[in-house]
Amino acid sequence: MEPMAKSPGELTHLDSQGAARMVDIAGKPVTRRVAVAEARVYVGAAAEILAGGPGPKGDPFQVARVAGIAATKRTADLIPLAHPIGLTRAAVDLWQEADGEQVRIRTRAETTDRTGVEMEAMTAASVAALTLYDMIKAVAPDARIESVRLVYKAGGKSGTWGADPDPEPDPARVRGG
Repeated sequence: MEPMAKSPGELTHLDSQGAARMVDIAGKPVTRRVAVAEARVYVGAAAEILAGGPGPKGDPFQVARVAGIAATKRTADLIPLAHPIGLTRAAVDLWQEADGEQVRIRTRAETTDRTGVEMEAMTAASVAALTLYDMIKAVAPDARIESVRLVYKAGGKSGTWGADPDPEPDPARVRGG
């Protein structure tokens, strides 16, 4: 599935003079909308510690999960032209990849509304990655956030798009979900 690209003259958050604007969604139909995003965090020296499960101060994965879910609800406060929307679901899953040095964060946001939830899913992935980084930075100075991207969206006029044909994580690999 290919993204529904717009030409520069069709950017929805710019008016005809190029000024920033919030899109008028009043005339759009209310539909079910879903977005899935992911972030990847290189954990370096923290790989072995994370593989051991919760430490004395708790589980960094759980703290990152809660931070990501909370972030979905604050997206309109952080992204100036995003609409406040009523979320029907926010989920954040985290797992260490087989090499142990990468943590994948997969987020899902859902709504039944007039606008999509891509920004909510990507905000959740970003904040969960930042939180994980914050939790491990003392023991892993080489940790880094390597990517944040949208992997799937459905609903609304532009339909379904997906860079990942299976947007659900493997439950056997997710920690504490």
